[in-house]
Amino acid sequence: MYVGKTLFVQIMEFVPWTSFTRIVHQYRGNAGVGTLSCAEQFRAIAFAHLTWGTKSLRDIEVSLSANSSKLYAMGFRSALKRSTLADANESRDWRNWFDLATLLIRRARKLYASDALSVELDNTVYALDSSTIDLCLSLFYWAPF
Repeated sequence: MYVGKTLFVQIMEFVPWTSFTRIVHQYRGNAGVGTLSCAEQFRAIAFAHLTWGTKSLRDIEVSLSANSSKLYAMGFRSALKRSTLADANESRDWRNWFDLATLLIRRARKLYASDALSVELDNTVYALDSSTIDLCLSLFYWAPF
């Protein structure tokens, strides 16, 4: 039986971790949340997006705990609790993620600058994830969908 890298680990190797560390340091992203680093938070959210079945923090926690023997290899120091992830999501500066997305978009544009598209476009087009997040409307009255 092959015991190499998981697909998730292989995908995470494409993330520019040195640049991400610089961004996190710039916005003091790891300050205030004791056990979950920005990198682990990013990995948890990326795992949730890649597995498609996770719709809540509880789903992320359960999915990751189902792979508990692989967590360290996936880049997690310990098991992830939903309250810890909720605290990190609430307290972290959004600019960490904005700058990372901007960096990744810049790199993708360089990679595909010379590729011809099957459609002629006058301007740049970005396709970003638009999945909905279920919210409690009594708390988030401004977010009906």
